[in-house]
Amino acid sequence: MAFEEKRDYYEILGLSRDADRDALRRAYRQLARKYHPDVSKEADAEERFKEINEAYQVLNDEQLRAQYDRFGHAGINQQDMGGPGGFGGFAGFEDIFEDLFGFGMGRTGARQGPRRGADLRYDLEIDFEEAVFGCEEEIEISRQERCTHCGASGAEPGTSPTRCRECNGSGQVRRAQQSIFGSFVNVTTCPRCQGTGEVITTPCSKCHGSRRVQETRKIRVKVPPGVDDEMRIRLAGEGEHGLNGGPPGNLYVVLHVKPHQFFTRRENDILLNMNINVAQAALGDEIRVPTLDGDEKLTIPSGTQPGTVLRMRGKGAPRLRGSGRGDQVVILNVAIPTDLDAEQRELVRELGKTLGAEVTPQAGRGFLERFKEALGI
Repeated sequence: MAFEEKRDYYEILGLSRDADRDALRRAYRQLARKYHPDVSKEADAEERFKEINEAYQVLNDEQLRAQYDRFGHAGINQQDMGGPGGFGGFAGFEDIFEDLFGFGMGRTGARQGPRRGADLRYDLEIDFEEAVFGCEEEIEISRQERCTHCGASGAEPGTSPTRCRECNGSGQVRRAQQSIFGSFVNVTTCPRCQGTGEVITTPCSKCHGSRRVQETRKIRVKVPPGVDDEMRIRLAGEGEHGLNGGPPGNLYVVLHVKPHQFFTRRENDILLNMNINVAQAALGDEIRVPTLDGDEKLTIPSGTQPGTVLRMRGKGAPRLRGSGRGDQVVILNVAIPTDLDAEQRELVRELGKTLGAEVTPQAGRGFLERFKEALGI
């Protein structure tokens, strides 16, 4: 059949081109029930059913749907749909049948194999300085570990698990069911052995047949310099132990950095608000400011305005990826005195007379723009 002879996929399913996946699934359910060849009496039921499945196969796949929306049928290869007819290899077709009718289509599977252990999370609170310079902490976690008493067999030493009689060691039970669509095989996990293929008649006295036991362990965590709040450290293999020879999971340590009395953090820069008085702003001064390395000298230029931002190079946090450190960014606030005595008020009054009383609008960039420029944002 030539591409131009095919019906539009959206038309086949009775959908608009912006239909979501829920609407797509509902339309498919309704039409699949109506036109299945074992149910429908219409002469063209089989062809309609194939047409419906082909349309659903394409529109249910994001990549194929995008190709179809852009190029139409010419953008879809039959190989993308499992060969001629567009029915073989239909991803999700068996799931649709299970969802619609409550049974499978003869799937096969082996008994449970190795299972990876679960990942664990530990929340660790550290000081601001520890986040900047790094530290080493000892934590205590509780996790499932391989039972050493029974060697993770689940059976008491001296005994062994036996093959499950219900599934004959396969771990799965297959039951045939009749329906309006014919005979189907429903494959489920064996309820007797829970998919392991073995039954423990004499459970281990320590793990009670579970093959693992809960243990508490102390682990040392190295926190590298330059970490920040909510960062995670992955400790490979420190999660819960696996089952049936599976590998252990990982332990993820989530860092929570305590606020500092003076400093705040922006990536690798350390921010500090610093108050200076009017005289220091007008005349300039050399002051000492706190840094994470101790007090350092900082020169205040004369004529400093409120909100002026000064950088102290290399006084920030170390870079996690790369070398060097960020800067300490000092935001200067000019503190206006509120408790002047009589002599001070007179001096300020005399100064005011010499400066004049004219008020003019501020021109140029405001504080926010200057602050963003200083931080490079």
